Amino acid sequence: MAQDAAGRDRLGAQLAPATTALLTVECQNGVVGEDSALPELAKEAQDSGMLARVAALVDAAHLAGVQVLHAVAERRPDGRGANSNARLFRAAGKLPVRQLSGTPAVVVAAPIAVADEDIVVRRLHGLSPMAGTDLDALLRNLGCRTLVVTGVSANIAIPNTVFDAVNLGYTVVVPADAIAGVPASYAPELIRNSLALVATITTTEDVLATWNQGPTA
Repeated sequence: MAQDAAGRDRLGAQLAPATTALLTVECQNGVVGEDSALPELAKEAQDSGMLARVAALVDAAHLAGVQVLHAVAERRPDGRGANSNARLFRAAGKLPVRQLSGTPAVVVAAPIAVADEDIVVRRLHGLSPMAGTDLDALLRNLGCRTLVVTGVSANIAIPNTVFDAVNLGYTVVVPADAIAGVPASYAPELIRNSLALVATITTTEDVLATWNQGPTA
């Protein structure tokens, strides 16, 4: 997905470190780690190189002065406040690995590095890290205008995040090779037929090239 000079300039303007935040979505041990509740999704995230690319984007964001936030999905051991109004939620409560607060399952997965200045946004309900959480307020307080969305899954959380962010007025950038879903063919279809209509679609390489130029105002 090579970009021409105009495309690179436009991406560079969108990704100005002072007004950009990088969001990792559900890149946690219990989702994409070795002990995942969703082994097919975890395998795709790791085998495709997605997880490594998210880690590279996080490292570059730290160096460029871009704020990093990690959206983590979890639930209380007693399930209070959790959704039960869809098959997905009911099935999650029966999985052998549960995303319980305070357990290793809800720790951001290696090789992603969480820096002291990163913000972890946890949610106990719903499908999106943007709806009903502190994320929108945090981004506005940080002066964020562009949100770079990475992580999983292309099936559920990623489109919810992108649409919510666009509805709230953010410019959204999606590195196409830094999201994953199942089957592997689903993410490209989602990008082509839905996300490309509302977000800037790019690659990890192009984002890294922009941020490696150093912090700009």
